[in-house]
Amino acid sequence: MPSSEGYVTTEDGVRLFFQTVGSGAQTVLIPNASFLFTDFQDLGGERTLVFYDMRNRGRSDEVSDGSRLERGIHHDVEDLEAIRRHFGVSEVNVIGHSALGLMAILYAMRYQDHAGRIVQIGSMPPNPRKQYPAHLTNADATLTEVSTKLGQLMKASESEDAQEFGRKWRALMRVLFVANPADAGKVSGWAGDVPKDRIVSGMKHWGENILPSIQSLNLAAEEVAKVRTPVLAIHGRRDRQSPYGGAREWAAMLPDARLVTVDDAAHVPWIEGPEKVFGSIRTFLDGAWPEGAEKVESVA
Repeated sequence: MPSSEGYVTTEDGVRLFFQTVGSGAQTVLIPNASFLFTDFQDLGGERTLVFYDMRNRGRSDEVSDGSRLERGIHHDVEDLEAIRRHFGVSEVNVIGHSALGLMAILYAMRYQDHAGRIVQIGSMPPNPRKQYPAHLTNADATLTEVSTKLGQLMKASESEDAQEFGRKWRALMRVLFVANPADAGKVSGWAGDVPKDRIVSGMKHWGENILPSIQSLNLAAEEVAKVRTPVLAIHGRRDRQSPYGGAREWAAMLPDARLVTVDDAAHVPWIEGPEKVFGSIRTFLDGAWPEGAEKVESVA
């Protein structure tokens, strides 16, 4: 498949790294290239996939000017639009994982005329402060243990050897991402070439800018209901980081949405349910709802 890579420069001067795969008429934007490129590139061929890294993350420019980071997820929305304009397409489809699933809906709310189909995978919920009942979350002992170890690793980051830091960080994250610890090794190659300082600065940006910008959102149901684009939510029932209840809520709030549940999977459900996840995405991008996609009437 044809491929290329380069940089898109935003209006405020930040360079965003991108990689393209395929040459089809349908364009799909996939933020978080450093994480998703290896596993998702096979969706190309009949489509043009544009993977890119967000500002201050992955292989995009490191940003030291706080004014170009302080808007958090709202910068990410504008950067997605910058990528669309660069490639000169009037309508883009978006695959957003985790916080970027939420970001994709914010994009559709602001740029409705340019939003095609949206796939949310393991998306953060509409209201990150909402507490869901136990059967709609998976806040287990693994989450507590790994979160504690991640905090300890970050505190020791300055004294850690760069390669050893990256190895420990990826090992911990992989455990969080899967339901079965034995599957952690299948999360291979993820962010393998991102240096230590970028990992640390990215997590700092998350804590100081992105998460606060998300927590300050107040998405009214009537505003979300104005999103006309079709949305497919794909979510692991055992997701520790983004509660399964959030996916049900998105599918209930959005007027043209369906939910595909991957029962024995966590935050990266394509690792433990690849056929279901990638098959559902292909069917949806081709214009149909995949088999088993649920029209959610009740979050519970």
